Amino acid sequence: MKTIEQSNVELVGDFIEAFWNRSELNCVDRFLSDDYQELAYESKEGLKRFAATILEAFPDKRYTVEQIIGQGDKVLVRMTVKGTHQGIFFGTAPTGNSIDVTLYRQYRVENGKITEHRGWIDMVTMWHQIRGN
Repeated sequence: MKTIEQSNVELVGDFIEAFWNRSELNCVDRFLSDDYQELAYESKEGLKRFAATILEAFPDKRYTVEQIIGQGDKVLVRMTVKGTHQGIFFGTAPTGNSIDVTLYRQYRVENGKITEHRGWIDMVTMWHQIRGN
């Protein structure tokens, strides 16, 4: 039998794969609770808008989980995102440059649903790679 931590880690891993890698933006209803709190992108809709921005700018993007840890109701993920800047990203025209950036996500899971998310990404490195300087 799986522990709560194992189930939570599996849920978050499945969410990352569906939402971030397969770009199934409407999967939020399957993975996120009704009272979900989005602390990085303001709301479920904000999360979806940001993911759409990433998809437009980096259509070949791929998120790879480097480390995932579950403790109680929390799941902490360290991952990388790689892709090619092929679309407008926050006003910056496509450069064709590749990105390889580390990001961290913290999720809280209750009753088989993600109830809270915080995210941190190394934007300094990302902009340096996009601009090529």
